Amino acid sequence: MKLFAKNTAKLNGKVICPGDKSISQRVLIIGSLSNQNILVSGFLDGEDPLSTLRSLNQIGSDILFEEGIVKISRRDVAFNSPVTPVDLGNSGTGMRLMMGLICGSGMQASLIGDESLMRRPMDRVASPLNQMGANIVTSNGTPPVIINKTDIIEGFSYELPVASAQVKSAILLAGVAANKQVTVIEPSITRDHTELMLQYFGLNIDSKVHGSGKKITFIPGNKITAIDYKVVGDFSSAAFLIVAALIADDAELHIKNVGLNPTRCGLINILIEMGGSIEIKNEKDLCNEVVGDITVKSSKLKGIDVSGKIIANIIDEIPILSIAAAAASGETNISDAKELRVKESDRLEAISSGLLALGVEHKLFEDGISITGGFLQKDESIEIDSFGDHRIAMSFLISSLCIKNGVSVNDCSNIYTSYPNFIETMHKLGMHINEE
Repeated sequence: MKLFAKNTAKLNGKVICPGDKSISQRVLIIGSLSNQNILVSGFLDGEDPLSTLRSLNQIGSDILFEEGIVKISRRDVAFNSPVTPVDLGNSGTGMRLMMGLICGSGMQASLIGDESLMRRPMDRVASPLNQMGANIVTSNGTPPVIINKTDIIEGFSYELPVASAQVKSAILLAGVAANKQVTVIEPSITRDHTELMLQYFGLNIDSKVHGSGKKITFIPGNKITAIDYKVVGDFSSAAFLIVAALIADDAELHIKNVGLNPTRCGLINILIEMGGSIEIKNEKDLCNEVVGDITVKSSKLKGIDVSGKIIANIIDEIPILSIAAAAASGETNISDAKELRVKESDRLEAISSGLLALGVEHKLFEDGISITGGFLQKDESIEIDSFGDHRIAMSFLISSLCIKNGVSVNDCSNIYTSYPNFIETMHKLGMHINEE
């Protein structure tokens, strides 16, 4: 699907942030582990969470999604090894978390995905799980992931060589599924949705500051409590709206129900440092997560340096941050972001390719990118390749707000994996995005 975004001067309105993709997938897995009746509202109706839902049902879960509500039902039998390969579609999160669940549950399974997912690295999850007692075989580090029946060990402790919320979560979920104590030590603080959700459902999670990161231990003893769950809005989705408002000529947006977990929303502080007009209101706690409303207005941005510990917090938002940097005055330097090269695409290369098409001066490095603000205004519309990556596609559609003749982006069907109502939402706010 090829989309064309017309240049728009004004954005205005209110929007409810769609459900958080990462949390939507985790609540399916943890809810299934409970083997109790649980209702989940705010669930993201996107292809990635739905792939995880179907995969869980394939191993014996009883999950139904209808009229915006997920119903996780108590089942009479335990999880069972699937007869056919479990297809996680495009969801790297789903595959990595399911690896932990399946290993801890003592099942045998083969995990596959779409063309993009079959190229993504899985050994960084397989390796610690194998050290934990699992028997996982990959194809030179990538899917298919073959999991053989084994029992994991008691009291496993693992120090992450590189901060990764997905690796941490897979190990914790394996421990929960096997009901065995497990400890993960992270070198710097990563997204803590898994720990917070396990605590919300009544499990013993001991989380302590450890150097620059945390030491997280699951201690068996309590069963998961049957309690309903509300998914907060996805900050990564809100990021597109925030940057759109900042770089538009005349904009004021009010974004409701945005997840403001401190391990996720570092982009707000970066954009404020760049000069962005961003105001947070109505903060509250919802199911152990912080949620609030955000008001954003058009702003004159300036370039800054972004590196170090904050990168793990904003890794998924760097594509849209790059668009903010291109619209800012001066130079923005982003480093320590080598992780971007093993996402749905090589996101550093994809960002560079798009910026080149937009005439934005930049330099690409192995672990980052330096961007000098300013767009080259061409007489014709600009065509950009998304490289099959939803965040690249949405980011460069947003860039049309600064391009007089608009922007065309190829291969945009991937947007439905994470933000299925993106086009509809942007239309409501004043943008014009249409299929070509």
